[in-house]
Amino acid sequence: MNEPNHMRRIAIIWFALSVILTPIVVAVIAPTLPPGDATSAADNQLSDDTLLLGIVTPIAVAMIVYFAYTMIVFRRRGEPTEEGPATRDNRAVHIPWLVGTTAIVLFLATFGTVELADAGAGGGEGPEPAFKMTGDVLPVQVIAQQWEFTYRYPTYGGVETAHLELPVDKNVEFHVTSLDVIHSFWAPRLGVKADANPGVDNVAFVKPWQEMSFDIRCSELCGLWHGYMFDTGQVVSESAFEEWIHEQQRTFAPATKFLPKYSTQYFPEPERRAG
Repeated sequence: MNEPNHMRRIAIIWFALSVILTPIVVAVIAPTLPPGDATSAADNQLSDDTLLLGIVTPIAVAMIVYFAYTMIVFRRRGEPTEEGPATRDNRAVHIPWLVGTTAIVLFLATFGTVELADAGAGGGEGPEPAFKMTGDVLPVQVIAQQWEFTYRYPTYGGVETAHLELPVDKNVEFHVTSLDVIHSFWAPRLGVKADANPGVDNVAFVKPWQEMSFDIRCSELCGLWHGYMFDTGQVVSESAFEEWIHEQQRTFAPATKFLPKYSTQYFPEPERRAG
């Protein structure tokens, strides 16, 4: 009895399952993943996740089908038998796997670089990010301290507010720093997460596309009340933002004049660095 072509069988099963499952993963599952598509940074992350899922689904299916087929078809039943001869090489498997994985890695590296160049870095890339947003941007400084975030608007007289408010459809340039220990500014729905280190200006970019509320958390264990570092920010219309920021200027004018001159970074006293 002739031995069937097992690789052909595996290939047919893999192809059929990939054709069925890949569109389901990309079109149905991927759009439900966080952080959503409410901002430029979040949308880029969602696009990346969708692409990665589209690529990895056929690969995962191939591995599952291969091992499942092997365990079912080549399983020995009954009394144990002698082991067969050792197989040391199979170029029909090795070469396609090497070529395929190399092509995928090179493609993803190129894709990721092009996306960074187009949208700027949303994850905090230090004081001089290689890729920046172009055009008019609104700088907002995020100042972390035990145990809250405050926000300073240098283009509005350096006023510092207790809550974060942003205008919709406006490029925003976050400057994230700390007054004491290491924190991390994380706004999941914005698609922004940047470390807040004392004496460091960590820049991240985002452009909100819709009016909404969003949560803000510290994602770096920073002391006893780390869990208390929670706030809710707002994305509002441009007119509402202008009304709000001018109100903040009036409200905090007595405090603003005593604040140190705006700087992209601050060096805390040793006792504050120690927490």
